[in-house]
Amino acid sequence: MPSVAAPRPIPNVKARPFLKWVGGKGKLLPQIHRVLPDSFGRYFEPFLGGGALFFELLPKSAVLADANSELIDCYRAVRDSVEDVIDALMQHTYDEGHYYRIRALDPSILALPSRAARTIFLNRSGFNGLYRVNRDGIFNVPFGRYTNPTLCDAENLRACAKALKGIELICGDFATTVSEARSNDLVYFDPPYIPISATSNFTRYSAGAFGPEQHRRLATVFATLAAKDASVVLSNSEAPEVRRLYSAFEIHSVSAPRSVNSDPSKRGNVTEVVVCNRRQRLNRSSRRPAKRV
Repeated sequence: MPSVAAPRPIPNVKARPFLKWVGGKGKLLPQIHRVLPDSFGRYFEPFLGGGALFFELLPKSAVLADANSELIDCYRAVRDSVEDVIDALMQHTYDEGHYYRIRALDPSILALPSRAARTIFLNRSGFNGLYRVNRDGIFNVPFGRYTNPTLCDAENLRACAKALKGIELICGDFATTVSEARSNDLVYFDPPYIPISATSNFTRYSAGAFGPEQHRRLATVFATLAAKDASVVLSNSEAPEVRRLYSAFEIHSVSAPRSVNSDPSKRGNVTEVVVCNRRQRLNRSSRRPAKRV
């Protein structure tokens, strides 16, 4: 009688983002923690990106969304078929020729796990972890220059799959995503930032732009959620328009490390803002993570 392999144990490790993401909030988490409520119900994050705050909080009930279908498909594959994603990712090698061959593939012809592995591979091998597409929606980030990058962190991918179990993943508009948020829920917005100069808007995240009209819509949605007594938190640039749009709410300046700029001398800490609808004491030196209720 043939032997049956034992199920692979899921390591008891803390999940962390499996994608590198420009503008990711990993290093800002201590500052964001200080404006979070002491407890909350359901968690909503409609601009998911790398999901740093989600993986930090690990809420039991959450709706995660993004307008980028390739990104959401990647999360779905990790949630539902992580071993298949790992197997597909192990087939990739950090090589420039291989990178451009994989980049040239039409992701729609690939099975979901292979499509997710492609996304992770390009993200871990491309320049600065950028996600950028042209006007036709085709990923066009060049090959990155790294020393022995980690393409497949199987242990963390399994931990992320565990964290994502039972979590709702949506590809769609931010307003639709948060339409069911109610009192005591927590909503975190991390949209494409309003540029602070004519040259700072250097990436195209999806085939459609997120411009001034979308930011005005977002501010309206923020105010609507606040009126429902949900806890609402938003990150954005230190641009005058941000302060104008959210002048009715608490606006805190935070120092954020940023490493992407065409001019190396301009890389380093920049001032950004965190907006919240409930008065918090941002000057506290530490804060315990919010409780999920």
